Amino acid sequence: MFGISSGELFFIAIIALIVLGPERLPKVTRMAGMWVRRARTQWNSVKDELERELTAEELKRSLHDAQSALQDTEQRIRDSGAEARREFEQMRASVQQPDGSGAAPAPVSEEPAPAPPSKPQEGESDEPRNA
Repeated sequence: MFGISSGELFFIAIIALIVLGPERLPKVTRMAGMWVRRARTQWNSVKDELERELTAEELKRSLHDAQSALQDTEQRIRDSGAEARREFEQMRASVQQPDGSGAAPAPVSEEPAPAPPSKPQEGESDEPRNA
C-alpha cells in the first residue's frame, strides 16, 4: 500500500504497543481507522465531484460542437438557396426577349386550332334538325 512490508508493519505495531501500552492501543487504532475511513470518504467525494465536472464539461463541449455544426449546416442551406435564386434569375433573364424590353414571350397555346366547317354530305341539309 505505502511500500511498507509486513515485517516493517509488525515492527511498528510492537513499538506502538510499547509506547502506548495495552490499555490505550485499541482506542488509538480505532481512532486511526476512523481517520483513515474519513480520508477515504473525502477522497472518493472529491474524485466523484471531479468526474461529474469532467462529464459536465464534456457535455458542454459536445453541445457546443453540435450547435456549431448546426450553424454551419444552416449557413450552407442559406448559401445554396441564394445560389438557386441567382441561377433562377439568370435563367429568367435568358428567357426574356433579346430587345431588353423585359416582357416575357407570349405563351404557346396547346389547344388545337378549330377545324374548318365541313361540307354537308349528300342528303343532309344545312338546317338544324328538330328532333
